[in-house]
Amino acid sequence: MPQRYAYGYVRVSTHDQEEISPDSQEKLLREYAKKNNIIILKIFCELGVSGRKADKRPEFQEMIASAKSKEHPVDTILVWKYSRFARNQEESIVYKSLLKKQNNVDVISVSEPLVDGPFGSLIERIIEWMDEYYSIRLSGEVFRGMKENAMRGSYQARPPLGYRIQEHGKPPVIVPEEARIIKIIFEKYVNENSNFFDIARYLNSLGFKTSHNKPFERRSIEYILQNPTYCGMIRWNRTKNDTNEIKDRSEWIIADGEHEAIITKELFDKAQERYKHNYTPKGARPAATYKHWLSGLLKCPDCGRTLTACTKYRRNGDSYSYFSCFGYSKGKCPKPNGISSMVLEKDVLSNLQNVIDTGNIDFELRHFEPVEIVNVRAILKERLKGIAVKEERIKASYREGIDTLDEYKDNKKLLLKERDDIERQLSELADGNSDNTQDATAAILQKVSNVYAIVSSDQYTNTRKNAALRQIIDKIVYNRQTNTLKVFYILYRS
Repeated sequence: MPQRYAYGYVRVSTHDQEEISPDSQEKLLREYAKKNNIIILKIFCELGVSGRKADKRPEFQEMIASAKSKEHPVDTILVWKYSRFARNQEESIVYKSLLKKQNNVDVISVSEPLVDGPFGSLIERIIEWMDEYYSIRLSGEVFRGMKENAMRGSYQARPPLGYRIQEHGKPPVIVPEEARIIKIIFEKYVNENSNFFDIARYLNSLGFKTSHNKPFERRSIEYILQNPTYCGMIRWNRTKNDTNEIKDRSEWIIADGEHEAIITKELFDKAQERYKHNYTPKGARPAATYKHWLSGLLKCPDCGRTLTACTKYRRNGDSYSYFSCFGYSKGKCPKPNGISSMVLEKDVLSNLQNVIDTGNIDFELRHFEPVEIVNVRAILKERLKGIAVKEERIKASYREGIDTLDEYKDNKKLLLKERDDIERQLSELADGNSDNTQDATAAILQKVSNVYAIVSSDQYTNTRKNAALRQIIDKIVYNRQTNTLKVFYILYRS
């Protein structure tokens, strides 16, 4: 028997009860190779990976690429069963044909020997069809089981930031230092009206990281704010496994969980209410056709209710918003107090510009009272202690000859910079707690200038403009009888 060369391929999925261990599969491959004068050059192994999709198996792809290379390193690929090679009959046929016809490489199952000729090929196709059918049936059974567990409140996914699995089969437990990050995110979003970008920048300035040990981004903040795990619930079947596309909400399962909550249900619901109000889905109509950047801020001078917008059209076809009292439409206010957006926009922008030009502004200083108390100063002081520990470590590494003098100096420089940043933030926190009117006025004038740059630009959406205005404006009252506009400015201070 001529000597041949082979690759071995071992695969174990996460839920297949008919599989044997990777070590057992490898042992069988080596025993077969020894009996048949085959030298195994390398064994490719994948653990916890389904065989339904070849592009989801990096080891498989590397093996195929190597087998069909110009060097022609192997004559055979050995597997325990054909199901290890692929659970999808179409892909199995494609890859086997590609290896055989173009590179003369056979795929051999050491536990499913085939006879030569057409009959052997037919048996091989039947085996592949049965493997695929079994995989589909098993997938359905696993899905049903997971669905039942989800409805009972069992957690079945990788826990998000703020939690960890401490004991297999038990609910995730809270990680206190990560839970503080979650509280900060919800409090800033709900109580300070901060946007995703501002929250991400704030967390990054404190040196916090995501669950993947990366800086925070807009999407990571958005994901956390929508995750009901944090208020003690579980959400399952939200996305498709293969594309990560979000499914229709009717397919989701949301139930009371068995784990401890980090924030209150009340705080979570407030975050969802704001998110729904500000969110603009992809492919939706332009915001100007159903809302305006002043929506939610305009109040009736008679009853105090919100003025709501409806879309109207001029003779040339251009659209605009017309605001009227919601209470009047319900018979609860004596006057409609209607006003066109074309008038309001000019007046509001003029009011902002006047504040910037003159520096004169009446505002209310509101102290931020968080629903969940987070001591940022304590967090920063803990980081200072951590730097002291790091300094001792780099000194020890230098003394013991692990690091060179240059490496020690570089590490020392980085730690000094980090220390300076933290001390600066502590100093700013101290300044921020001051009730100095001059400082507060300077702060809100700067905010007004920033907001004006946003609302007067065509580069921002109505949603973004509205969110910017809410950072400095509590309400706007337009009195049609006297043709006056009153803007109630606010400044949140921690």
